[in-house]
Amino acid sequence: MQRRKFGSHNFKVSALGFGCMRLPVIDNQPDKIDEEKTAEMIHYAVDNGVDYVDTAFSYHREQNEVAVGRILKGDYRSRVKLATKCPTWLIEKHDDFDRYLDVQLGKLQTDYIDMYLLHHLNKDRWPSLVEAGAFRFLDRAKQDGRIRYAGFSFHDDVDTFKSIVDSYGWDFCQIQYNYMDENFQAGTEGLKYAAGKNMAVVIMEPLRGGRLVQNLPDEVQNIMGRYEVRRTPADWALRWVLNHPEVTVVLSGMNALSQVKENIETARTALPNSLTEEGLALLDEVKASYRGRTKVDCTKCEYCMPCPQGISIPKLFAAYNDAYMYNTLDKLANRHERIIESCGDPADCAECGRCEEACPQNLPIREYLKQIKAIFAK
Repeated sequence: MQRRKFGSHNFKVSALGFGCMRLPVIDNQPDKIDEEKTAEMIHYAVDNGVDYVDTAFSYHREQNEVAVGRILKGDYRSRVKLATKCPTWLIEKHDDFDRYLDVQLGKLQTDYIDMYLLHHLNKDRWPSLVEAGAFRFLDRAKQDGRIRYAGFSFHDDVDTFKSIVDSYGWDFCQIQYNYMDENFQAGTEGLKYAAGKNMAVVIMEPLRGGRLVQNLPDEVQNIMGRYEVRRTPADWALRWVLNHPEVTVVLSGMNALSQVKENIETARTALPNSLTEEGLALLDEVKASYRGRTKVDCTKCEYCMPCPQGISIPKLFAAYNDAYMYNTLDKLANRHERIIESCGDPADCAECGRCEEACPQNLPIREYLKQIKAIFAK
C-alpha cells in the first residue's frame, strides 16, 4: 500500500482511507449496519495495508461508531489511525465538547482517538464554536491523551476555509475534492493553501457520492473507453485525486468487498504526478462532457432573489443541473421532500415574473420551475 507523510508529523498513513459513512445495512435501514459484511471489508482493508479509518458521531443515525468500535476491538484497533468527528451542531456550551468526546470514546471502545475533527465547519457555525472555547478543548484533549491530532471537516467557501486554517495550530483538515469539484468549496486553492501550512489534507467525496461511478452517460463511457489502458470510473476518479502531491489520504465510502479490493489496487499505483498528459486530457474531456449536460445556465448571481414565494431559485436549479449531469433524475424525484424543505417548493411559484425581469441571463425561470415541479410530482 502506498503511504504518505501526515503533514508536519513524522509518520505516514495509507493513501487510501476507509470512509465509514456508507456502510452496508440490513433491510435498507440506515441504523441497522450489517456488521458481518462491514467487518469483512474493514478487516480485509487493514490486512492489505489500509490504516486510516474514518467515522463520525452522526453517521448511520449515531450507530456507526458503535459498529466500528466493535469491529476494531482488539488487535485491529492498534493497527489503524482512527478518526471521528465532534457533532458541532450539538455544542451549546464548553462542557459539551468534553461530554460528546467521552461518549464517543465509549462507543468506540477505545481510550483515545487518533484523529479528532470538528465536524462540518462553515462560516455560520464557526464563530459560536470559537466562543464556546473550541481551542481550549482541543488543547486539553490532546494534553490528557484523549485525542492525538486535531483537525476539522469543511463545507463552505475558500475564504472561510483559509480563515479557519489560520485560526489554530491544526494538524490536518478534511475537504471535499474530486475532478468535478476543483473550484467547489475549498477546492484546489484550499488544498494547496492547507498543504502549504504543513497540514495533512484528507479528501472526502472523491467519487462525488457515487455520481462519478454510477449511471455514467454514454458519452462519458465512450471517452473513457478510448484510453489505451482499461480503467473503471472509480479508478479514474481516485487516481485523479491521488495524483495531487498535496493530498495525504483519500477516503472512499466503500460498501462492498469488491470495491475495497479495487480501490486498494488503485491506491498502490496512483502515485503523485503519475497521471500522463494523455490521461489528464481525457479527464478534461470527461469534465467538459458532464458540464455540457447542464440543463440551466444559472450563474448563481442571485439577482432573482428574494423570491416572494420563498423559493431559493439558484439552489433549486443547482440540484436540477446536478441530476441532469449525473443521470440521477430519479434520485432528484425521490429526494423531493428534502429539497423542498431546503429550497422551497416550485409548485408555490405564483408566476409573477419578477425573477425573469431581474435575470441577466434572460432565463425562462418559470418554465424551469414547472419542469422541476413535474419531476417532483412523480
